[in-house]
Amino acid sequence: MAPGIRITQQIRFGDIDSYNHVNNVVYLQYLEDARVQLTYAELPGGGTFQDLVGEDLFTLVGRNEIEYLAPISFRPTPIAVNIWVTHIGGSSFDFGYTVTESDDSITFAQAETSMVLVSRTTGRPVRLTEAQRAALNAWRGDPVPFKRGANRPATKTTPATAEGSH
Repeated sequence: MAPGIRITQQIRFGDIDSYNHVNNVVYLQYLEDARVQLTYAELPGGGTFQDLVGEDLFTLVGRNEIEYLAPISFRPTPIAVNIWVTHIGGSSFDFGYTVTESDDSITFAQAETSMVLVSRTTGRPVRLTEAQRAALNAWRGDPVPFKRGANRPATKTTPATAEGSH
């Protein structure tokens, strides 16, 4: 497993859709839960990443990408969500995730979220500090191995296609 943390997530009955599996939208909540747990986790030198963000800044989700690999049906045993940092930019950073069976025997989904550090005052992106970079680097791991792959571009969406995808 990549550096970062692993949280357990209980499947709630309300997570299940009419197809008798966890609805695709619910995965975003699982990823959010993992992000919150990671950013409030105690850092080696004390404090949390949220402490480093402070009162004047906040983080916004800029992008989510999810690849669904296997359905999750309702069951009483929890699943695992693994989260780590895959990229650190000037004012942004990416989290990678796998949603797995607790013993890692099945990967249900893999995902990535791009986060942007923003000023509450201006609403504009703010460069990450060295302390923030150090905290994020402690969780640094490999890129998410999407099946789309780095050499295969994402499907191009045309305006006509986009209208039908709502």
